Amino acid sequence: MSPDHPPGLDLDRLRGLLDREHPGLVHGTLTGRLIEGGRSNLTYAVSDGTSKWVVRRPPLGHVLATAHDMRREHRVISALHPTDVPVPRPVLLCEDEEVLGAPFYVMEFVDGTPYRTADQLAPLGPERTRGAVLSLVDTLVELHAVDPAEVGLAGFGRPEGFLDRQLRRWGKQLDASRNRDLAGIDELHAELGRRLPASPAPTVVHGDYRLDNVLIGTASGPNGEVDEIRAILDWEMSTLGDPLTDLGLLVMYSLPLGTPDSPVSTTAEAPGHPAPAELIERYAARSGRDVSAVSWYTAFAWFKLAVILEGIHYRYTLGQTVGRGFDRIGDLVPVFIDHGLTTLQEG
Repeated sequence: MSPDHPPGLDLDRLRGLLDREHPGLVHGTLTGRLIEGGRSNLTYAVSDGTSKWVVRRPPLGHVLATAHDMRREHRVISALHPTDVPVPRPVLLCEDEEVLGAPFYVMEFVDGTPYRTADQLAPLGPERTRGAVLSLVDTLVELHAVDPAEVGLAGFGRPEGFLDRQLRRWGKQLDASRNRDLAGIDELHAELGRRLPASPAPTVVHGDYRLDNVLIGTASGPNGEVDEIRAILDWEMSTLGDPLTDLGLLVMYSLPLGTPDSPVSTTAEAPGHPAPAELIERYAARSGRDVSAVSWYTAFAWFKLAVILEGIHYRYTLGQTVGRGFDRIGDLVPVFIDHGLTTLQEG
């Protein structure tokens, strides 16, 4: 298929659906392109030459629909859009697989940049980088301040026993990918279970909250241009649960890996990037939550990413994953395990 007609996106059928559901929305011939960078669901930018939208659908040929739940993503952004939490405006949800071959949803296109690496942040300079990362914390506080019941998300998840279920779930994921010895991984899993903290009141949890899952744009402020978060993206792991799991993951991604040229990177080494302690203090001050157990949540984030990376490595060894960098993923897993153990030991 041509670049304007990428696989998984039938623009004629999409146009027909949009014309039926939102007459007058589309004014010209639709073109589309796949947006690179997503790890799971496919994301396309679609335009009629004047306006732009985004289409989200599961991967081609996927089997487990529960792992790529379009209804869930659409529901949470629809609920959050009227709040102060920045999310794209939802346009429609389509569960008829005859249109694109899988359920999908359409939302507005938000102009902004997802910063994935320290090198990408560097041109902003230390002051703007610091402001962008601190705004990431402030936006997380806004998300966790939303009352799920007030926005129609009271039944969005099962917060009771959330941490225990998460730990068991990722332990099962690890077992499903075992094909080599990983020193320390079982110790880390067991120690996390022994030190399981008591969760605060449940909130909407993003589940993968980090800098490259938000779009940052420039706006005019009283003292000149400022960087602002225009939209939080990739809600496929969202649920109701322990808000500190989001904070722990954000802290983890704010720590240097110490592995040059890694296929997995953090933004921690960008000049001006705030230290994890400052992010934690800012979240605590603005949310009012007790963050004394944040080391557990950060260690859990290291464990969770170790399991995810081991799964990628396992599929690579079976010849099921191809592409640049996958051959080095396996070497990273012990690094994440060591970070997790050290975080727990140091508290």
